[in-house]
Amino acid sequence: QVQLVESGGGLMQPGGSLRLSCAASGTLFGINAMGWYRQAPGKQRELVATITKDGNTNYADSVKGRFTISRDGPKNTVDLQMNSLKPEDTAVYYCNLEQRRLSGLYNYWGQGTQVTVSS
Repeated sequence: QVQLVESGGGLMQPGGSLRLSCAASGTLFGINAMGWYRQAPGKQRELVATITKDGNTNYADSVKGRFTISRDGPKNTVDLQMNSLKPEDTAVYYCNLEQRRLSGLYNYWGQGTQVTVSS
């Protein structure tokens, strides 16, 4: 099993910055990628950013140039630096880990951390 614990959410004014962190623990092998997703009220969960084991990154168009994802492999952590925050960034942010086992791909999720952008 894999456990993910997020931290760093909160309330920020538009234009401000926040940094989210996620720490993974448990049976950590075959990690394909880690990433961040978000879900706003009344909307479906959407991809924010992912980073593969090789360091390749992928961002939602809405956050390109403002958010940066980074990963510390040995520590099994993934961070999301969020700059120039907008009210539309308000959502619950979830950490994700994709693991490859002999039986297939498995996805694990954190409990979520609230990010609110408001003046």
